[in-house]
Order: sequence, then structure tokens, then C-alpha cells
Amino acid sequence: MERVWGGRRFETLLGKKLPHAVPVGELWEMVDRPEAQSVVHEGPLKGKTLQELWTDHREEVFGSHHSSNPSPRFPLLIKLLDARERLSVQVHPPAEHAVALNGEPKTECWYFLHASEGSSVYAGLKSGISRGEFEQALQNGTVEEMLHKAPAQTGESIFIPSGRIHAIGEGLVIVEVQQNSDTTYRVFDWNRHGLDGKPRELHVEESMASIDFHDFEPALTASYQSVVADCPYFHVEKLSLSSTVNIARKEDFSIVTCLTGELECSGTILSPGGFMLVPASLEEAILIPNTPGATILVTRLPKQT
Repeated sequence: MERVWGGRRFETLLGKKLPHAVPVGELWEMVDRPEAQSVVHEGPLKGKTLQELWTDHREEVFGSHHSSNPSPRFPLLIKLLDARERLSVQVHPPAEHAVALNGEPKTECWYFLHASEGSSVYAGLKSGISRGEFEQALQNGTVEEMLHKAPAQTGESIFIPSGRIHAIGEGLVIVEVQQNSDTTYRVFDWNRHGLDGKPRELHVEESMASIDFHDFEPALTASYQSVVADCPYFHVEKLSLSSTVNIARKEDFSIVTCLTGELECSGTILSPGGFMLVPASLEEAILIPNTPGATILVTRLPKQT
């Protein structure tokens, strides 16, 4: 996805092939949207889209734990983000407001795959900031003074529930796990112009209806913690592979993201930024670290009850 704030580090850091001379901000790695689809590239289901897997091969691929999930599409969207410049100040609508705002709710988490020196994120408001103060800041262009800014280091992460005002700072390459939604309301964009040279569209009314004005100074998750996110929409865990691991889980699937090092599973090699869906039908899926200290993210859906 071409973005005004994007860069080329998917190519230089992760070895991804990118179109020439284009600022690429997002790679949608696991996606089941009307406008974009992940496609199986090897094995007996080669050529099937993620939508077809979710619709026609639900139990075989995702397991009986998710057979009753009412979502017509795979409920997650997993991206890589490259923020050469900081992103707009934005918010995603909570479920209770999304329909009225013609949007989709979105809760997400960010894992910092790479953080340049001095990188930071904006998340939540500074302690005690009121709605009125924020509205005044919108009028006089001092929104940055209202936001909680936190330094970000490689290996750290942060949870971004819907309603939390946020912005990704420059210098970050991020693994983002989110609800399957593409609704973002920009409330402020640092007076920046888009790729067409015009000021970027803002959604102030929708943003003000979505922002949680009681959300102050949330903490980042330290790099040594194994649980990156645990919420009603996804569970994300970080594992260090000091030896082989059987990642298969009875009647459940896993999405593996390689963070550092190199690993292999049944002849498939993953390097940093590589993704693999481990289907529920496998009794055994052995991950073999080819380099010492390889680390991965494992993403799963909560079980349906």
C-alpha cells in the first residue's frame, strides 16, 4: 500500500520486493477484505483465497473452536507498517459508535520489529486533558501538546483499543495485528499534504465521537514480556526458539510471524517479516530455528463459546 509517510525498509531490512520509487507504508500480509486477499501459494489448497478458506474449509484450516464464529470474513487483518514519517493523529471507532458513524470498529496492537534511535509513539492523552482542552487545541493547532508521547524500542509493543487516540512516530517498522477493519478517522495530520499535494482529509466530527477522553498515558509492553496482546479479538504471544517447537494445536490454527533469525517448518523457511498459517488439521508442525535466538509472534483467535 502506497502511503505518503511510507518508505523502503521492507526492502532494505526484510528483503521484500517493492515497486520502484514508491513510498510503501503497508504490506497486508494476512487479509480477507473485498479489496485485497491473501492467497495460498503452495500445497493442496494452492490458489485458494483466505476468504475461501474461512468459508469453505473452516474446520479443516481453522479448527472446530471457530466453527461457530459468525464473522463472514476472517476476523483478523495482519500488516507490516513502515513509518518513514510519523502518521496522522487518529482514532478507530468503538463498537457502540461504529455503525452510526458508518465505520467498522477496530482494536489493534503494534509490535516494534525495528525502532530507529529516538523513535516514539503517541498513545492516549496526557493525564488530566479534558475534551474542552482538546477541542481548543484542534482550533489553535496545538494537538501535539495534548498527546501522551512515549519512546519506543525494538521488541516493545503497545495495545491500541478502539477509542484510543494514537499516532505512530517516524522510524518504526511494525507488525500490526488488528480486527478485520479499515476504518480510521484522522483528527490531525501535522498540517501535512498528501501524495496529490493537497491537505489530507480529516474526520474531526467522527473522531470526537470516538475518542475516549478518559484514556490517559497507557504503558508500553516491555520486550521481555511474552504476551503482546490478549483481548476478546486476538491473542498474540512472543516465543524465543532455543530448540525445536511443535506449534500445532489440536482443533486450532496459528499464524506465525518471524521477528528475528531464521526458522524452518516442513521445508518452508521464514526470515524476519515472513508469515505462515499453521492449519488446525496438522497434528505436528515442527519449527526448527536455523539461527540461535530466533523469535516469533504467534497469533490466534479466542475460542468461541
